[in-house]
Amino acid sequence: MPGARQSAKFAAIDWGRLIVALAILAAVIGQLAVSIGFWTNRGDERIGLDILNFFSFFTIESNLLAMVVLLAQAIGRARGRAGCRALHVAVLCATTYMVITGIVYNTVLRSIELPQGTTLGWSNEMLHLIAPLWMLIDWLLTARTRELRFAHIGMVVIYPVVWLVYTLMRGPATLNQGTGAGQWYPYPFLDPAHAGGYGAVAVACVLVAVAIVAVSAGLVAISRWARRRS
Repeated sequence: MPGARQSAKFAAIDWGRLIVALAILAAVIGQLAVSIGFWTNRGDERIGLDILNFFSFFTIESNLLAMVVLLAQAIGRARGRAGCRALHVAVLCATTYMVITGIVYNTVLRSIELPQGTTLGWSNEMLHLIAPLWMLIDWLLTARTRELRFAHIGMVVIYPVVWLVYTLMRGPATLNQGTGAGQWYPYPFLDPAHAGGYGAVAVACVLVAVAIVAVSAGLVAISRWARRRS
């Protein structure tokens, strides 16, 4: 009987993963469609640049990674395959990034109109609130299935560091077609002109890095504790 309950639990989680993954895809496509319409009506000459900027948002990239790992887990279980260590690390990365996305957006950015065009309400909530909450809940419900060590935190920080380097190097050389300025940054706290200089940007980067390490360490700790209990 306990085995049947466990199977039913994981089946429900897998259905949830599929639904959330498809909802993320719909939210990204929906926002992109609205944004392209906005950019076109604004008279932007380089829609391709706008699209590249759209996919340069940490939120978009994190959600797409979350979508992939959710589908990989659900499809893998449907085929009777247990998750491998690489998948567990990928899920750790995606969950960390999504939790950070939810925290940063809902505490710092919610009142700010981000520069991807007119915000699509339901898409915005899906990408910044619902999907991050699902990833955290999913982790808590399945923590004992994750084979992870604290050393894997080093792998979690690779993508954010690469993304920050890419963003800070690209920003000063990217045209902002909305304002005509010669620089474009996805978030105000990374723009020296808005943040109050490069010192403030550096502080923001350090705070985000600390948060990423703290969240990933917490997720690993929960997983290891759950595995010991089981």
